[in-house]
Order: sequence, then C-alpha cells, then structure tokens
Amino acid sequence: MMAAPGVRGMSGRDVATGGETSFRRKVRGKLPAIRGTRPSVHNGQLLVSSGVSALDHILGGGLAVGTLLLIEEDEYSTYSNVLLKNFLAEGVVSGHEVYVASASDDPHTILKNLPAPLTDEIPKQGDQKSEKEGPVLTDDDTMKIAWRYQNLPKMESVPMSSSRFGHYYDISKTMCPDMLKTVKTHSFYLPHITSGSPGEMPCDYTQLLQSIQRVVHQGGFDGSNPQQTGQKNILRIGLQSLGSVLWGDDICSDERPHNVHSLTRFLYGLRGLLRSSLSVCVITLPAHLIQNKAITVHVRNLSDTVVGLESFIGSQRESNPLYKDYHGLLHVYKIPRLNTLTADVSDTKDLAFKLKRKIFSIERLHLPPDLSDTVSRSSKQDLAGSAKLLSSGCGSEAAGKKHLDF
Repeated sequence: MMAAPGVRGMSGRDVATGGETSFRRKVRGKLPAIRGTRPSVHNGQLLVSSGVSALDHILGGGLAVGTLLLIEEDEYSTYSNVLLKNFLAEGVVSGHEVYVASASDDPHTILKNLPAPLTDEIPKQGDQKSEKEGPVLTDDDTMKIAWRYQNLPKMESVPMSSSRFGHYYDISKTMCPDMLKTVKTHSFYLPHITSGSPGEMPCDYTQLLQSIQRVVHQGGFDGSNPQQTGQKNILRIGLQSLGSVLWGDDICSDERPHNVHSLTRFLYGLRGLLRSSLSVCVITLPAHLIQNKAITVHVRNLSDTVVGLESFIGSQRESNPLYKDYHGLLHVYKIPRLNTLTADVSDTKDLAFKLKRKIFSIERLHLPPDLSDTVSRSSKQDLAGSAKLLSSGCGSEAAGKKHLDF
C-alpha cells in the first residue's frame, strides 16, 4: 500500500519525495547516571530526594541538583533540624558525600544523630490513619459533610508512586555507625565566641565559602572542569542556623546591623558555586529573629526554594481544636523555575506537618466537618473563629464569629 502524498515515515524522511524533513527529534544530552538521582518529568532537571517524600511531592519531585533550599526555622528549631537531618540521612543512604556546617552543634554529633532508615515496607494509603483520627463515617454522616470537603482531593502524607524515590526514616532511632563509615563526610565547625559584643563579632562566611569550594574542586564535583573524570557523585551540603549570632552575624540582634550584606554576599557566591557543580544545599535560617524584614526578603530572593515552618509550641493554636491533629504549619514561599517559563505550583496552600510514631509527615490542612450534634456552642464559635486562619477558606462569610453555615 502506497503512502499518501505528504505522509512521512517513522524515519523522518518524506515518503513521497524521499527528501529529508525539517522536523527532527531533538536529542538532549544524557544526564549522568548517579545513584540516588532521577530526572524530573517536568523539565528534565536532575533531582535528589530531600529525605521527606511529601516534601518532594510538593516541590515537584525533589530537589534539583545545583539549587539551594532555604528552610525558615520554627521558634525552637525543633522541626527544622528534623528536616535537615533527613536530608543528610538521605545522602548517606544514597551513597552521596555529605558536608555539614554549624556554629552551635558539633557536625560530628549531628551526623551521629541522623535518623535510621526504615527497612520495613511503608503501609498502604488506606492503612496510614493517625491514632487521633475519629471513627469511620457512615452514609448518614457523609451527607452532613459540606460538599467542599466531601469532594476535596486528599494529599497523602506519604505520596506513593510507581517508581519509589528516596527513603523513609525513623526519627525515634539513630543511624547505625557502620552505615556512616560507608560515605565520605566533611565538616565545618565554628567554635563559640564568648567575648565581645555582637556588633564586634567577625563574620566567618568567607571561611565557610572557601571550605565548600575546596570540597567541590578537590572532590570532583566541579561540573565546569572537563579534566575531572571518574565516577560522578552528588555532594549534599547542610548549613545549620545560618545568620544566627553564633555565626558572628548581627542581623538577628540589631535593627541596623553592621554586617547587613555579609549573608547576601555569601549566598551570591554559594549559588554560583552550586550552579556549576553536582551539589545541592539545604540551609536553615532563624528568620523569626531577623528584625529587619528587608533582609529576609533579600535572602528569599537569593534562594531557589523557600519553605517556612511555624510550630504550635507555645502559641494559642496549640490548644485550638482546629489544629489538634498537627504540630505546625508548612508555608511554601518559593518554588524554582528551571528550564521552563512557568513554575511548579503546589495544588494547595494549606499544609501542616506532624511527627507520627516514626516519620515526619506533611498533610493537607482543612477545616474538620462538625458531625456531632452535642458540640457546645463555645466550641463551635472557636472553630468558626479559627476558620479565618486558613488561606483558602470558604470566603469572607466563613471568617466571622458565628457558627459556619454551609
């Protein structure tokens, strides 16, 4: 059977004329085959796991190699340290090299306290119910649920996919010391400065940047150097509480700091180093202590991905029945645009986190339906007043002091 005029074969040639077509398949450069990485389905960027599967799902599949993730710490730095340790633990399990820098805790102590990987299978979606969840709803109860919540798609705390990416970690146990010996680690520890006022403390970001540069160039992570050959690997960089007074910075202790540009200059140099190397960095920052909020804006602009943790410890939300199943809120401030004109946007802005028995989980935060006819009027008013705290609530009418009426 002869092909019709103008129909072209699979080989890219014109069947009728036998000439070459103007349409050719674009062949992209192959990404290096590195353990613990995979290409993004959105933009082809090489990704690594953050150590928290739900966070990978929110950020579009993982952390892109050559980028920087900024975590704005909670007030007590409890949960931000959990995310940082999961990120470092994922590097150990994946066989990546790990770099840890801190001015408060000894990096060797941080590495010794990394969470242990879970060896058993993760339970299925239907079995991932929290101990605080209520009873199973009947058909009559389902009719009482507002349509907004009945049809709302659920974001699983541990997104499951056909191809498993990353690992899960037991935050109640520490990693085996023999596992740490299988990977190469680097550290930068800035001792405590006990004398002098905060304004007189010298910033040591220059020493930190030079230390990272040596590891990148000597370890074979410099992608811009064609002379570096051998097996490719990923360098994971974790910087704890950058910008705090212990680093010699005064942005957290003065409204008009003397070292106002020290942190931003460091981030400029670090981003340029990351862009040309097989490395990925996670920084925790005590943003709630920075008095000049313009500095926070500059730091966010110099970061590729920015998330913030808001803990309920010591706040009114800790006793609020609306948040009884969670330990804090997760705010996604910035997601990078890589090899595309549009940015990946999370399907929801209402995210909350909690520590389960073993894992750090992130879930969708939504207003629980009032299924009980015996709830007191005061409890209903509290729930109605708390509804205005949700960024994607039911509108201005639901933000009042009266009971929600769907």
